[in-house]
Amino acid sequence: MNEVVGDHDILLVTLDTLRHDVAVELAAEGRIPNLARRLPGGRWEKRHAPGSFTYASHQAIFAGFLPTPAEPGPHPRLFAASFAGSETTAERTFVYESPDFVSGLAGAGYRTVCIGGVGFFNKQGPLGGVLPGLFQESHWEPEFGVTSPRSFENQVARAEEVVAALPAERRLFLFVNVSALHQPNWFHLPGATREAGDTRQTHAAALEYVDRHIGRLFAAMSSRRRCFAVVCSDHGTAYGDDGYTGHRLGHPSVWTVPYAHFFLDPGKAQR
Repeated sequence: MNEVVGDHDILLVTLDTLRHDVAVELAAEGRIPNLARRLPGGRWEKRHAPGSFTYASHQAIFAGFLPTPAEPGPHPRLFAASFAGSETTAERTFVYESPDFVSGLAGAGYRTVCIGGVGFFNKQGPLGGVLPGLFQESHWEPEFGVTSPRSFENQVARAEEVVAALPAERRLFLFVNVSALHQPNWFHLPGATREAGDTRQTHAAALEYVDRHIGRLFAAMSSRRRCFAVVCSDHGTAYGDDGYTGHRLGHPSVWTVPYAHFFLDPGKAQR
């Protein structure tokens, strides 16, 4: 990361609430081609979430604790605050003196921009302003939120505007919290109804919807220079698994998440 920071643009996408098993199935079945072609080996990496719901997980992620590989460690981190005795800070880790890597990247000359999705990014109250407040610039509108059937398209359009407005020489760290997977998501599956509610199948349809538009985001972020991208879930969610529904609970459907990081090269088709 010390070779990336200061040279590349950086993109972090959290596919809020995305289950690992659904992500793996759709990649294997060829249902998310735009994401799958970016995944190393065409596969998601299995990891453990740092929190069981959005606020807790993102506080950890921004502190440098991205989802942890689901195998014995230790696992060196990409980003880490300067901390005596840290066992996951390695020679290649980008180390910063601030409490979070958002401000650490700002200190390294990056323009830090948040495009929010779920309610913890809506800036409509004190709690909804905490996570966006870490960034120099933040965006949220109801059209980016969980109730909009076109939320991700709207978020991507704003990302394109952000990239276009930034001076070419300024490095960019863009964070996008994708709300489309989160409940309610029934409207992404043709034939589904509000009365029937959300299911594992509508959750999968929401990921297919995101995949249809994520190429535009990748294209925008690689339009200026090489970009390092992290795409992951912050936590999963239960749809009746062992009797559980939702998240903020300790079940494998919540704690197990998909993760990938990769480079986006300028001039290459991203769709």
